[in-house]
Amino acid sequence: MTKNFLLEIGTEEIPAHVMPLILVQLKDLAEKYFKDARISAGEFQTLGTPRRISLLVKNVAESQADVEEEKRGPSVKIAVDAKGNYTKAAIGFARGQKISPEDLITRDGYIYAVVHESGKKTTEILQTLLPKMICDLTFPNNMHWGSLDFKFIRPIRWLVSLFGDEVIPFEVASVCSGRISRGHRVLSQGEFTVNSADSYVSDCEKNFVIVDQNQRRAMITAQIEAVAKERGGKAEISEELLEEVLYLVEYPTALSGDFEIKYLNLPPEAVITPMRDHQRYFPVKDLDGKLMPIFVTVRNGGRDYLDIVQHGNERVLKARLEDAQFFFNEDRKKNLDEHREKLKTVVFQEGLGSVYEKTQRLVKLSEKIADLLGEKVSADERKNAIRAAEISKADLVTGMVTEFTELQGVMGREYAKLDGENSEVAAAIDEHYMPRFAGDSQPKTTAGKILSFADKIDNIVATFSRGLVPTGSQDPFALRRQALGIVNLLTAANWSIHLSEIVCLAMDLLKVTDKVGREKIQNDFAEFMKLRVKNVLSPSTRYDVIDSVIDDVDDIFALTLKAHALEQFLATPDAVKNVQSFVRVGNLAKKAESDEIDEKLITLEAEQVLYKAFEAIEVVAGELIDKKDFIGALDALKKLSAPIDSFFDSVMVMDENLEIRKNRLALLKSVDNLFKKIADFGKLVVI
Repeated sequence: MTKNFLLEIGTEEIPAHVMPLILVQLKDLAEKYFKDARISAGEFQTLGTPRRISLLVKNVAESQADVEEEKRGPSVKIAVDAKGNYTKAAIGFARGQKISPEDLITRDGYIYAVVHESGKKTTEILQTLLPKMICDLTFPNNMHWGSLDFKFIRPIRWLVSLFGDEVIPFEVASVCSGRISRGHRVLSQGEFTVNSADSYVSDCEKNFVIVDQNQRRAMITAQIEAVAKERGGKAEISEELLEEVLYLVEYPTALSGDFEIKYLNLPPEAVITPMRDHQRYFPVKDLDGKLMPIFVTVRNGGRDYLDIVQHGNERVLKARLEDAQFFFNEDRKKNLDEHREKLKTVVFQEGLGSVYEKTQRLVKLSEKIADLLGEKVSADERKNAIRAAEISKADLVTGMVTEFTELQGVMGREYAKLDGENSEVAAAIDEHYMPRFAGDSQPKTTAGKILSFADKIDNIVATFSRGLVPTGSQDPFALRRQALGIVNLLTAANWSIHLSEIVCLAMDLLKVTDKVGREKIQNDFAEFMKLRVKNVLSPSTRYDVIDSVIDDVDDIFALTLKAHALEQFLATPDAVKNVQSFVRVGNLAKKAESDEIDEKLITLEAEQVLYKAFEAIEVVAGELIDKKDFIGALDALKKLSAPIDSFFDSVMVMDENLEIRKNRLALLKSVDNLFKKIADFGKLVVI
């Protein structure tokens, strides 16, 4: 027989942003605890609202599974005397296992006890298991209340624990479990009885609590879309905002509101940001994608007094939009160049000067990047990148961005347009912060890409120069995200560029002059980028392929091309044979003192064949590598496989003549150096 099990932890309102993580954690813990306790169960489901964390487990066995375990005791020599009787050692072992000595068995020179343990009732086990499981939940921040030492994310107010319709009694934080839950704060009568684990969801709904977050999400989405449609528009539902609203309400009801049309004269983001990020309202757009003077919000309650709720929300939003209008008007009294002067009073990082000085560095870095890219960047694009760098941070000191920090870059773009800057300069100011978050898009304009690259390099090098290299989970300056942005930017743009040159200039501009310090920054930067490149490549690329090309991250785009070319190469019929030949070369090349070859010392036919083949292929492969045609280069290199095999079959590399030995090792070293321009083949796993 099986029954369904319910655990509900009732609390004060839990912050919305942590609820998804709590529910995942509770499910993982429950699955582990049930498994460790040998309690058979079906599906584990976690449910949650702002005031409750719930666990539903289907088809839970009424008792533990029985267990039979064989335990080894002393050897027969010790356990049995000369007359064949059990010794005190054997009798003591049997007593310790709680069996009769007659039940012992002999095998392989030892005695064994077969111990059978009957499973306990599930209700008995859960009484001790559930308090431990609740206590093992971890949170970003904890609270403790009253005189209790117990800590939890919010005070626990009630506990429901039912196995079928039977209460599992236990106590946590002076709260005893039972079958009494609490409904919606306003709409319900307060406490209500949960009849059984099977009726939990419906019992909650009768008391105006939609406890299943998936059901609640579907309700919220459908209601928002319906309300917006009634008003002649379409709601812009962002997943991030929907997830937050989801864990702010227990019984959702969507409603719309209006704001004055005059606010639509502001840039759309200046209206949407206070609406969405500050008030948690969903903006509404018409069929052409233009913002309408309408918003949709979700209340935690029913449909009573919606007109009063609507009026209250409209008043709050009006105050926010009035602030936005005021700041916008004040900001427009100066152009971005005038705002830029104020950056001289804003500190970038401790000991690294002002943000104004940072913009000067961005100008120099943008110039360098554009020059290194050569023909890939036109004169106009170079000019636009430099101009965007000059005013890229000017909006940070505007009233609008000071009040609504989420608008950095966005307001710079809008103010640049109003100042008469061209569209690429304006776009670059916004784009240079991209990606702002995981999944965000990359810059689209060339100027935006250059400036984004420059800004991220400056941020990373500047922070590293202070000795603040991210470790573990600590990354207060979001340098990992910025480094990933560099990797994705370079690969998406097909930009082959040497990072060490950019880092070197960044250190010059930051006035890092200590030689040891500069070398450390270069090394730290390279190691930091290696991990980011691995993160980008690993989902689709073999780990050994990544390891074989990752040592040199100076040109990230070239590195990714090498990895993709190598995977194609490894799929060819003779790949294993070719790699084995290349690896033999690498193994002996490690013993070479130099790669200087004396042609006069090459006397045997097999080494002459290899040398001439190498000379010819070195030129061809070198040209292909310069063109980043690594697939073609590998096709050329595999032609060395046969001469290499013949060389090893016919030539004694470690010749007694020291000069000949050095020369043959130098030949192998030269061949290996050519191979390593693409990969370290010794790190590949081939069978």
